[in-house]
Amino acid sequence: MKASQDNFSKQALAYKKFRPTYPQGVYDELLRITGSLPRQRAWDCGTGNGQVAAELAEHYKEVMATDISQNQIDHAATAPNISYLVERAEQTSFPDNHFDLITVGQAMHWFDFEAFEREVRRVGRDGGVISIWGYGLLRINAEINAHIDHFYTEIIGSYWNIERRHIDKAYESIPFPYPAIPMREDLAIEVEWTRDQFEGYLNSWSSVQHYIRQHKESPVPDFIEKLVPIWSADQVQAIKFPIFIKSGKIQK
Repeated sequence: MKASQDNFSKQALAYKKFRPTYPQGVYDELLRITGSLPRQRAWDCGTGNGQVAAELAEHYKEVMATDISQNQIDHAATAPNISYLVERAEQTSFPDNHFDLITVGQAMHWFDFEAFEREVRRVGRDGGVISIWGYGLLRINAEINAHIDHFYTEIIGSYWNIERRHIDKAYESIPFPYPAIPMREDLAIEVEWTRDQFEGYLNSWSSVQHYIRQHKESPVPDFIEKLVPIWSADQVQAIKFPIFIKSGKIQK
């Protein structure tokens, strides 16, 4: 069995501070497709900083949130009805037929797909919903995008884990053997960042951390220096991350 990978423990604080949050549209879609289902128990798998778990806690009686990174969970959002556990996605301690909703935000590409599917079918209720989503490479404007694309592919391209290819393919390469539920295709994370905030986000990338471990220095400062002539320190840029989302019915 392929092991779930922990690529974010070392930069958990940066991850929490700079990772973009999902728009309300994602949660509106989840509420829409689960409208007639019980809202007793939800599982947010690969919870990271707990942003999805915190939102689900507003609508579900009980939320279980798991991650393989204790450091991520130590910095996750809290609520009285959220329980955090350090567990692999593919093998949990949950009872059979337990969850009405299972969510995976920006983490599915790290899992052993077949083993996770077996676990979903075991712990999910018949007729429940599983929803997975992620977001692609950020877009700003044509001039800055050209620099981002070069950095992404030429400077740190070889330092991405192979699983990153699933993000680049908008999860079309990930098996999803559940009867599909149509979802909105126009969702996006939209933020406004200064150059320093953008730099902080880059430092949360797993590929940057891999680069630093190998070279003992970060590639980010040199990249940011190239942006100085076209992005002043006090300038705020509108940034968009395209979201891709798949949802389906759990059937026994």
